[in-house]
Amino acid sequence: MAAVDRVAALRVELDWLAGDAEDPNGDDEHDPEGSTVGFERAQVAALLTRAETNLQELDRALARLTDGSYAHCEVCGGAIAPARLEALPATRTCVGCATVGHG
Repeated sequence: MAAVDRVAALRVELDWLAGDAEDPNGDDEHDPEGSTVGFERAQVAALLTRAETNLQELDRALARLTDGSYAHCEVCGGAIAPARLEALPATRTCVGCATVGHG
């Protein structure tokens, strides 16, 4: 649920920043001490994109869990170590295949 909460929070923040950019008093383009609203909006948009991608990866992992292929490497078919799955729940490859650039 943390991934869903993160996406929701970033969407709220991005909406707030978009509203702040439209506010004539929210113009900080000339503030030498701080970042611009445009920069902050771009930064939050990038974080949101990454969070949405992570959520999609977790959804795919859940589908693999349901169909029984979750703990098996998509490249070699071998087992994915439990410690790797704990650290990277959405991983699709074993350490060996990830090391050679397959995931």
